[in-house]
Amino acid sequence: MNLTKATLILDDESRYEGFSFGAEHSITGEVVFNTAMSGYPESLTDPSYAGQLMVLTYPLIGNYGVPSQAVGADGISVFMESERIHAEAIIISDYSFECNHWNAVDTLADWLKRENIPGIFGIDTRALTKRLREHGVMMGKIEIQAGATPIQSFNPSTPQSFDYSSVNFVDRVSCKEIITYNDAPGRKRVVLVDCGVKHNIIRCLKKRDLTVVRVPWDYDFNGLDYDGLFISNGPGDPDTCDVAVQNIRRALAGTKPICGICMGNQLLGKAGGATIYKLKYGHRSHNQPVRMVGTNKCYITSQNHGYAVDNESLGADWEPLFINMNDGTNEGIRHRTKPFFSSQFHPEACSGPTDTEFIFDRFTKMLHEA
Repeated sequence: MNLTKATLILDDESRYEGFSFGAEHSITGEVVFNTAMSGYPESLTDPSYAGQLMVLTYPLIGNYGVPSQAVGADGISVFMESERIHAEAIIISDYSFECNHWNAVDTLADWLKRENIPGIFGIDTRALTKRLREHGVMMGKIEIQAGATPIQSFNPSTPQSFDYSSVNFVDRVSCKEIITYNDAPGRKRVVLVDCGVKHNIIRCLKKRDLTVVRVPWDYDFNGLDYDGLFISNGPGDPDTCDVAVQNIRRALAGTKPICGICMGNQLLGKAGGATIYKLKYGHRSHNQPVRMVGTNKCYITSQNHGYAVDNESLGADWEPLFINMNDGTNEGIRHRTKPFFSSQFHPEACSGPTDTEFIFDRFTKMLHEA
């Protein structure tokens, strides 16, 4: 088997040699790690990974292939979290060239090549993750050996020349027009602010018999007729989304229920007056323990974020709702008197865990009680 050599270069000049199994071109992005044992199709199509090189710590990837990219009658992917891959590249230890699964229609390698996404295997991902955890999130560059197509998404000459936080990735992945799902008389209408929404959020809302009105991240929804507001996950720095913050801030003057997830937690926090800061290496795993404040209830959650709400900056009307048990960072907020709340983790997580899907039930109950 003829394999093309590929190298990951971090901005501290450390190098990791491996082999290409995806599209063969160079790419630059923020290097982050994911500890999930399964769910690579869902992670790759999660818009929150836009602009990032995804390192998977689980050693064997590709053994169950890739499911169909079929789209349902409502325009939502049947198995994926969006219509395409959003991660800039995938970096793994061992790639399984053989796959076997009941719904596999393609190999991971063929899918990556079709969508022009680089992939590297043969990397010591445990050592790479250890370096990221010691140093913090770093920029990185994948270089393919001479002869490959020299394409780079951000046209950098070095990893350091691309400033991840300066790009409004939310604008890149958000829908460009209003899309309505599950519309029928008598149903509660939820405006979904699309900051890079995962399709399973839409599925979870539809499953609860709600009409979902999906709007672009910067759309002023305050003039619409709706019963509740839902703010989705999304990629990048929340400070690039001030238009959305201002729209949410106007909604806070009312009493219609509001719920946010991940980026939605941060934007709701900013709208309420809190400050946001960048985490050293972020939370990107499927096993983060989170405690509900005021209780002894602890949940295992799926997470994918690099920024957090500063608990100390919450105003008098707000309080933490969830706290990360590993590092004490904020995992959700709630208003003390109004039906506004959010989670930093993903209650809709696909491929799991689903311990916290009750958040959608709580939001739905608020809609019917308003």
